[in-house]
Amino acid sequence: MLRQIQPKNARSKRALEKKAPKVVENPKTALFLRGTSASQIVQDALTDLHTLRTPLSKKFTKKNDVKPFEDAASLEFFSDKNDASILVFGSSTKKRPHTLTFARTYAKKILDMLELSLDPESFRRVSQFKGRKFAVGLRPMMVFSGTPFESPISNEYTMLKSIFIDLFKGDATSDKIDVEGLQYIVSVAADEPVGDDAKPVVHLRIYLLETKRSGQKVPRIELEEMGPRMDFRVGRSQQPDEGVWKEALKTPKAGVEKTKKNVSTDIMGDKMGKIHLGRQDLSELQTRKMKGLKRNRAMEGDEQDVVVDDDAPKRQKN
Repeated sequence: MLRQIQPKNARSKRALEKKAPKVVENPKTALFLRGTSASQIVQDALTDLHTLRTPLSKKFTKKNDVKPFEDAASLEFFSDKNDASILVFGSSTKKRPHTLTFARTYAKKILDMLELSLDPESFRRVSQFKGRKFAVGLRPMMVFSGTPFESPISNEYTMLKSIFIDLFKGDATSDKIDVEGLQYIVSVAADEPVGDDAKPVVHLRIYLLETKRSGQKVPRIELEEMGPRMDFRVGRSQQPDEGVWKEALKTPKAGVEKTKKNVSTDIMGDKMGKIHLGRQDLSELQTRKMKGLKRNRAMEGDEQDVVVDDDAPKRQKN
């Protein structure tokens, strides 16, 4: 049988309620962690991605002996423990140097994973770009360009597009967006495929928006690269199970409430309910015995009449 955790105090009860499934889910939290061997380039990339995701992100600095594609139990444990549905794992080995593994979870299990190899020659950190930076907690505009992202068949690039949207979109619980908050753009471009075996390179760029005078009502928009600058090559991938993927894409119907029978609301806003009962036998109903409800002898006249003799001598009271 599955073990059910019973909260011991109010704090643990609130923590379990926070992790429980909801009709409108909380914003996704991203967890960044490194392996036992990670190059400085991988660590810098994790730090910059963690900064872009702030405040919906957590970062581990200790080494973790995790091999995602061989045994994902450790990633599932970290995801459940920190309530994070997006994981970014950085590692560097002789066979796969400067690798970032992106994983998503559903129902505390790994949904899909994608491995990207970072190009160390073209990598640039945020600190290497001069100029202003965007404010923390803002939602970006996103642009995906390239034919690999437009494939009607699910592949590594369509998975990459879905993962990057989940990673960078931030808090999407509200549909209202302030125009003043649109300060930067996340651009993801893929090269055109050359051969059947060669996989196109993916370019990740972050640009700041600058509004300048144009002499008209509409200002002139210019882009300034803010960083980080990353180029990826697609590596190993783990596609999600078809049944689990359909279950994960289900969304609740918002604004449609099911009508309940025999329930109405009065003018004051109170709910009124009707209860339908069968015919009841009240002959054996036990009521409270009261002196006024006792049966009198005079009321038993159906069986015999009571005769009163006026000539009978009256009893004297002592």
